[in-house]
Formats: sequence, C-alpha cells, structure tokens
Amino acid sequence: MPTWLSVLLFVLIGLAIFLAAVESLSTALRSLASDKLSGWLRRFTSTGWSAVLVGTGVTMLLDSSSAVIILTIVLVNSGMMPFRNALGVVLGANIGTTFSSQLVALDVGAWSAVPLLAGIVLQHAGRSVFWRSMGSVVFSFGLLFAGLFIMGHAVEPFKDDPALLTWLHGLEHPLKGALIGGLITLVVQSSSATVAMAITLCSKSMLSLPAGVAVMLGAELGTCSDTLLATVKSDRNGLKVGVFHLLFNLISIIVGLLLIGPFLDVVDFLAGEVSVAKQVGIAHLLFNMAGVLVALPFLDVLANGMDRLLPSHARTSLP
Repeated sequence: MPTWLSVLLFVLIGLAIFLAAVESLSTALRSLASDKLSGWLRRFTSTGWSAVLVGTGVTMLLDSSSAVIILTIVLVNSGMMPFRNALGVVLGANIGTTFSSQLVALDVGAWSAVPLLAGIVLQHAGRSVFWRSMGSVVFSFGLLFAGLFIMGHAVEPFKDDPALLTWLHGLEHPLKGALIGGLITLVVQSSSATVAMAITLCSKSMLSLPAGVAVMLGAELGTCSDTLLATVKSDRNGLKVGVFHLLFNLISIIVGLLLIGPFLDVVDFLAGEVSVAKQVGIAHLLFNMAGVLVALPFLDVLANGMDRLLPSHARTSLP
C-alpha cells in the first residue's frame, strides 16, 4: 500500500494539473471571445433577468465566476456599467459556476486522453487562429479531467482506511464541512477545484452527500476572497459589488446550513437513484439557483441597501 506521502503528492499533482487546466481553459476561451465579453456585459445587462443570463453565460464560457465578477468590478469602477446592473451579473455568475460541477459529476476522467489528443491535433494542424484556439480549449478540457482522474486514483487505495474515513465522516457536521470547504478554497483560490475534489471523493464512496454539500457551501464563501481583493484601490461603486458578492454568499450559506436537512431531502427526491457524486453536482446547481430566484425580485431593494451601507458620494479606497 502506498504511503500517505506518496498519495498526498499524487493528489497535489492532480490538483496542480486541474488548476492549470482551469487557467488555461479560461485564457483560451477569452482569446476566442476577444474583447466581446466586456461588450456583452455592458450592453445586455439593463434588466435584472438579462444581467443574470449574461452573468451565467459568460461564467460558463470562462469557467470562472471570479473572473467575471472581477471584470464586472472593473467595468463598474470605470463607469462603463451602472452598479445596479452589476448585481444581476454577480447573481448570474453564481449560477454559471455550477456548470463545471456538472461536468465533473459525469466522471469522464478515464476518457481524458481523447480531448487531450484531439486538442493537440487541432493546435498543430489548425489552419486558422480560431481552430488553433479551439484546440487549446479542447486540450484544456482534457487536462482538467486528467487532473481529476489522477486525484481520484490517488486516494482510491485509502478507501477503507479507518482514520481517513472517520475524518471524512466528520465533515457531515455542516459547520465543520463548510469551514473545511472554505479553507481549501482560500488556499487553492478556486471554488471549482474544491467542489471538484468533493465530487471526486463522493464518486469513490469516501464522502457522503451531507459532507459533500457542506464542503460545497464552504467553497461558495471562500471564492469571495479574490473578488474582494479586486476592490483594493477601487471606488465605492466597485467596492459595493465585491461587498454585495460577499454578503449575498454569506447569507445564502447561513440559510443553507440552517436548512441543510430539508435541502438534502429535496436533492434526494429530485436526484432519484443517481450516484452521490451527481447528487452533489445537482445540489450545487439547486442551491445557487434558489438563492438567485429569491434575490432577483428584490434587486432594487438590495441596491438601495448597498447605497445606504456604502454611499457612492464618498469616494474612497481600501488601504
């Protein structure tokens, strides 16, 4: 049986590959869309629903809610997007970030060689910049699944380890699981990676549905760290976007933790007989969609509340 150190190293290798793939995928997709992304964010966010749809779509495209929210903060800070429009984009980004968890839940890591090889062929044989960029996208998807595949196989020898299983079982306590999820996200700076790890452990029967959902809830809070950093030296409107993201996620998580029992019952009812890994992916989507549907009718109220909390006329910056 491999030692804990060798398993840890393989997990870290898989995690590093996954994070590199997320960054590569975001860069490749951004190069395909060029500067149209900021144009879409500016032009099609005049209503709450349209802002949510744009935020969702662009986040699915970039596979990074943080990137979309940071771009939104930049646009608001520069005066190119009204603060109120930005709130809908933030809500949509929360839905869009669940797209990657649905992909991970498919557990297609064993087939990662297919997009890896196809991506390499397109990168070298493509006759235009578009097709070479598409090759980068396809290759990055393959790399992402390869990273998950490595992490999954790295931990498999310890599926029956009593100490590890006892610790993982402890994550079923909602607050403990959420704290661990938040800490992991702070360290790796990617909620997608945290949720992906939880889903991978669930697919190996090492993590239960309550524990996976608790970790997912914590990841939702941890992802606010980099968007808050983007508000450094920002004016009040840019700061309000970052603070709104934090407060919305924090309140959603508190409600989710308080109602985690009924929420798990709903997930179990809707998911049916699918695997625990897919149930966590479904829970991620349901949780973020529920939060957005509750908040969307009150966007004006929320915007007014943020205006009172951080008045725009007092232009300052964080130290």
